[in-house]
Amino acid sequence: MSQLIVDIQRATDAGDLPTDDQLVRWAQAGWQQTHDSEVTLRLVDDTESRSLNHQYRGKDRPTNVLSFPFEAPAGITVPLAGDLVVCAPVVAREATEQNKTTEAHWAHMVIHGLLHLQGYDHIEDDEAEVMEALETRLLAKLGYGNPYETEESEPHS
Repeated sequence: MSQLIVDIQRATDAGDLPTDDQLVRWAQAGWQQTHDSEVTLRLVDDTESRSLNHQYRGKDRPTNVLSFPFEAPAGITVPLAGDLVVCAPVVAREATEQNKTTEAHWAHMVIHGLLHLQGYDHIEDDEAEVMEALETRLLAKLGYGNPYETEESEPHS
């Protein structure tokens, strides 16, 4: 079984943030590779998210999660998956707008970002179907509802 090491950086003073244990659990659930790796998971505020989203995607607004896969130079093998940047205020707002618990939406965003680091995407419809089905299955294993339904996504005890 492969191991994913999760380095957590908290760069926001937002309230209602997941615990380190939750973040690690969700990230490890999203890791679908057979080799060990490491990811940096950075929790940020609107300002940093907006800046990064503008710099790397040309969009001048904060976003829920940004994925930066690590691309090793030729001949170098380092077990790094990359970096995830999750914007705490955006996740909280989206959870409210989508009638989900903040916890369920955080779990979804961490898994969603991890899948992006592994090459999954949702630009084309067929890619989106594969990615969304995998997200739904992984979240169900953790006790969360389907993130693409509009009902409440409560964790199950």
